[in-house]
Amino acid sequence: MPRYKHGSGSVYQRGKTWWLTYYVNGAQVWESAKTQDKAKARQILQAKIGQRAEGRLLVGADKVTFEVLIQMVKDEYETNARKSVDKVQYREKHLAKTFAGWKANDITVTDLRAFIKRRQEEGAANAEINRELATLRRGFNLALQAERIPRMPHFPRLQESAPRAGFFEVDEFHAVLQHLPDCLRGPISFAYLTGGRCRSEVLTLQWRNISFETGTVRLDPGTTKNKDGRVIYMTAQLRVLLEEQRRQTLALQQQTNRIISLVFHDNGERIVNYDKRWREACKRAGVPGKYVHDFRRTAVRNMVKAGIPERVAMEMSGHKTRSVFDRYHIVADSDLREAANRLERAMSTQIMTKTMTVAAIPPAKSAVSA
Repeated sequence: MPRYKHGSGSVYQRGKTWWLTYYVNGAQVWESAKTQDKAKARQILQAKIGQRAEGRLLVGADKVTFEVLIQMVKDEYETNARKSVDKVQYREKHLAKTFAGWKANDITVTDLRAFIKRRQEEGAANAEINRELATLRRGFNLALQAERIPRMPHFPRLQESAPRAGFFEVDEFHAVLQHLPDCLRGPISFAYLTGGRCRSEVLTLQWRNISFETGTVRLDPGTTKNKDGRVIYMTAQLRVLLEEQRRQTLALQQQTNRIISLVFHDNGERIVNYDKRWREACKRAGVPGKYVHDFRRTAVRNMVKAGIPERVAMEMSGHKTRSVFDRYHIVADSDLREAANRLERAMSTQIMTKTMTVAAIPPAKSAVSA
């Protein structure tokens, strides 16, 4: 082992590879230069000492791996009680195929572009790839904030398709409803009438959230996407739906001798997975490719068509930003046709009114002989 001069650092060999040693905050650091060239090892050492003098040297940055970055993202999600930690785990599987075991400092923009190419070859949509890269980028940002890495690569962003614009016409909704099993007709009808998010807001509803006396449905804080509570006032159709659901639930409670707290359930059990049954119903109804989430766009469109002020409609649907609300306010071809008919009627009225108020044009004077 060489003699060390405090602060200056030195290089030495282990086998054929040169190693560095230097001090950071009084602690001695040993690090491989990953080269068999002594001159290159000295250059790396001088760069380290220069970074230390500028306060940019991070010890242990080479130990931050892809797995560490993803774990930091998971920890942040759990700390903030975010519900989408499962999405992080799903995206991790695709990222790990490329970056498992990699050190954060070794990931470059070239590597990220190679990942993009592989995912596109696998058939992944640009939006999906962007979300996967965003998860990795969040890990880099957290590591930077914790001063565990000195830098992060540039993250490319792919052009995404326009946001989905699907919605349900009333006849399409009833057609799908006829092909759904009994346990799904209630929650799907509730989603259609209110625009509630089916999985997180509708299927989690409990009878304590329902008040027939005040005619309200209260969504608890934390159950909605923006974590704010929300009050839904019952329309006549919604009241009929909930009263019937209550009648059926009470009858089932008497038969099974147990209390059922959920508003919508499958024979008393929570409805967890309905995707396959939903797709089959849409296919049989002749509207394949529809999503349950399309009911949010449908509800917003119905509110605006009913003349509800947009600020109030945003409050009813639970949209906090105008940009997202505008994306959900879908204008259908039938809306455009109706608008054209209204314009035509308005213009016809104006023309008729104008014609009636214009003074008669006097007849032309006959020519006077000279």
